Amino acid sequence: MSGARFTFICGSDDFVVGRLGKERFATLAADAADDFSREIVNGFAANVAEVEASVNRFRDAVQTLGLFGGRRYVWLKDVNFLADSVTGRAESTLKQVEELKTILSGIDPEQVGVLVTAAPVDRRRSFPKWAEGNSDFTLCGGEPGDEATLQQVALGEAKVQGVTFEGDALPLLIAKVGANTRLLVEEVRKLAAYVGETAVITEAAVADIVVSTAEGDFFEAAEAFFSGNLQWTIDALHRHFFAGGDARPILCSLQNRNRLLIQVKMLIDAGEVRLGPGGLDKAGFGRAQQAYGKAYGDLTEKTACNIFTQNLWYLGKLASSSKMPSLKRMIDNQQEFYATFQRMLDRPSEQEEVLREMAVRCLS
Repeated sequence: MSGARFTFICGSDDFVVGRLGKERFATLAADAADDFSREIVNGFAANVAEVEASVNRFRDAVQTLGLFGGRRYVWLKDVNFLADSVTGRAESTLKQVEELKTILSGIDPEQVGVLVTAAPVDRRRSFPKWAEGNSDFTLCGGEPGDEATLQQVALGEAKVQGVTFEGDALPLLIAKVGANTRLLVEEVRKLAAYVGETAVITEAAVADIVVSTAEGDFFEAAEAFFSGNLQWTIDALHRHFFAGGDARPILCSLQNRNRLLIQVKMLIDAGEVRLGPGGLDKAGFGRAQQAYGKAYGDLTEKTACNIFTQNLWYLGKLASSSKMPSLKRMIDNQQEFYATFQRMLDRPSEQEEVLREMAVRCLS
């Protein structure tokens, strides 16, 4: 906004907010006379005493004159006491927030350029509403793990690295990495180095070099099991345990994928959605969500128990890559997974044998 006394950037993801803040501060302080004209104040506070210390340091920073004259630039970085947290709700913190508002209201933008970055922020509070009307205000990203935000982060880093995504490479990357924005950026950098001069990140490149960390859905044993290939499943289990792996993440992965496939199967059999070469049809899935989404109640966080919290491309990929068994077979699988967990408790030193026996029962 024109004539704003300061710049305020906030959002739910501290990494996204901090990254944008770094870019904005570099632009804001581009004409600084020297390094002494720039100052960064840490706004992260674990308790009320640290909130007061941060506000006091910020006050000193904006009131300090430049060593050689000229305009100064101050960044109050990583503010976390505007959140709906124990520290954020404390009476003493609220008083310090009012003090921060007073400091910001008294800034002379001709003398000092100020940037404040905060995440997460409870936008129901008075301060964010005041900042929106009295600053150059930016709200970046949606909810934590929001698909659009993750795509924006990945595409932004790809642009910096001079690469592009081809076909389904981006949704595959997000499905494998999950909602970790820091890891997502690092994986884009790694992929950019991997593709080299071609400057195009393909689906094959993502599949080859990106390690799956999102909810364990890409364990090789799960891929093998749902392909219906018994020998591949037994071999994958052997490799997993030979490398020192544990049975629980594999069993969790099998259960989660089976839950999703049960829901996909029901929607397909009911004629609500179609499964084609491009995956599940978006329009049908949207109509199904409108019709049945309320049945899940408050279960809105990403979970295998609610198909409508999942990435549509990923669901289509699961359904396309699996030999969709009958609904009865998948319900029997779920019961078998539960029974297998009980067997592992009885035979804790024989985890590989227990899972191998389960695979034989389910896939023979």
